[in-house]
Amino acid sequence: MRVANWGNVVRQAIRVGVDLLSAATRTRPSNAPPRADGGSRPAVRSAPTGDRARTVVYAPDPDGAADPGEIVWAWVPFEEDDGRGKDRPLLVVGRGGSELLGLMLSSQHDRAGDPDWLSVGSGAWDRDGRESFVRLDRVLEVGERAIRREGAILDRPTFDRVAHTLRTRFAWR
Repeated sequence: MRVANWGNVVRQAIRVGVDLLSAATRTRPSNAPPRADGGSRPAVRSAPTGDRARTVVYAPDPDGAADPGEIVWAWVPFEEDDGRGKDRPLLVVGRGGSELLGLMLSSQHDRAGDPDWLSVGSGAWDRDGRESFVRLDRVLEVGERAIRREGAILDRPTFDRVAHTLRTRFAWR
């Protein structure tokens, strides 16, 4: 191949790269932060709570790392798994290496009375001071790096009620 053709090859490779990057930007949902690996969604997986049974221990430590008993914020995909989601609070209930196990919180009052949701009252995680409910039947596995910020520490008696429910309904220890 002659030297003059190398310039064309490089220009074509740059065009292909720009086209690929443009396509990735167009397909990423506007409310989904980019992943460190360039993907469109952060590494958050959902599973039935009974499938991820662990020992649950109250161990908050305001050291900058998320611990059981703390409420943190992360981008969570909607159940439809269509690429959309939202930033929401999670109660950390366990850990597996660099993966956190969290239960999502909601301030929607229609959760009251639903057996899959438990009231945890209000706290610093909700700037409007609304009552919050933790979802019991769906646990989220969140990479430590996907945590956006710490929100609060759940008080011990409330955490113990959540832990008791995880133990009795979902075989956690």
